[in-house]
Amino acid sequence: MDRVLTGITTTGTPHIGNYAGAIRPAVAASQAGDVESFFLIADYHSLVKGEAPEQVAQSTLEIAASWLATGLDPKSIFYRQSDVPEIMELTWILTCMTAKGLMNRAHAYKAAVAENQARANKDPDNGIAMGLFCYPILMAADILIFKANKIPVGKDQVQHVEMARDIAGRFNFRYGEILVLPEAVVGKSTAVLPGLDGRKMSKSYGNTIPLFAEEKQLRKLIMRIKTNSQEPGEPKNPDSSSLFAIYSAFADHEETEVLRTRYADGISWGEMKTVLFEYLNDHLKTAREEYRRLLAAPDHVEDVLQQGAQRARAISGPVLAKIRDAVGIKPLG
Repeated sequence: MDRVLTGITTTGTPHIGNYAGAIRPAVAASQAGDVESFFLIADYHSLVKGEAPEQVAQSTLEIAASWLATGLDPKSIFYRQSDVPEIMELTWILTCMTAKGLMNRAHAYKAAVAENQARANKDPDNGIAMGLFCYPILMAADILIFKANKIPVGKDQVQHVEMARDIAGRFNFRYGEILVLPEAVVGKSTAVLPGLDGRKMSKSYGNTIPLFAEEKQLRKLIMRIKTNSQEPGEPKNPDSSSLFAIYSAFADHEETEVLRTRYADGISWGEMKTVLFEYLNDHLKTAREEYRRLLAAPDHVEDVLQQGAQRARAISGPVLAKIRDAVGIKPLG
């Protein structure tokens, strides 16, 4: 049985792009009978971004409630990173044997250095914290402590999984075959939704539609989605339409094809926005109600995460014990 691990960073309120591209496919995969699924709320990772403490805590609640409200299978192991101390201990052990040169090649670090150089900064490492530099090692520990072998990621995260493989291979060469070498799994049809302005939907662009926006807010945001100046009755190209892209990410094939015909017939942008609002509102209504219920019951969400942490530690504890023994940290005599 494959052991699949998905990490979720606590950085703000989830939007519909997160749902279509990550949450929905991961939840669907967790319901398969031939996989063992781990879902990690990566709160320590969020510290790299310097989030305010209250934002980290609130985002943890919102992320957890989002995944639970959208149908995360109860048999999955759903836990918070900071509740599994074995992850952090393994991070240090791996840090002690990871080549600095490997970390120098990390995309995020190289991008930060390049930005300094573009500004003609004399210090290429100006403003770069060790959290950013060592981020791939913490991600490696997230994966390796559970011996996960399949890691669903976007293309921008493939390098981190490859680094985890390198680190695990280096460890095994030195201490024996203890760690499992993970494999990145990149979805071939993962949806990437456009935002309000036509660019990729992203918190950094400020163009998102919150996943569980209330009806009035959802309608208002959809009415703001950028369109061209084509008139009602004029045939339109669905493949260049943000409205169509969002609709097709939620609708089935038959519904999408019906709408494609309406584009050819010249549906007006106002009508199309109404169609999209009504479809999304109906699709998300039940999950939105559950999400609101969970936000109002943080103690329940905390209980779920603690139960998940207990299940996670039942696995991570024995793995760390073998690792500690291998590196020589063990009882004397």
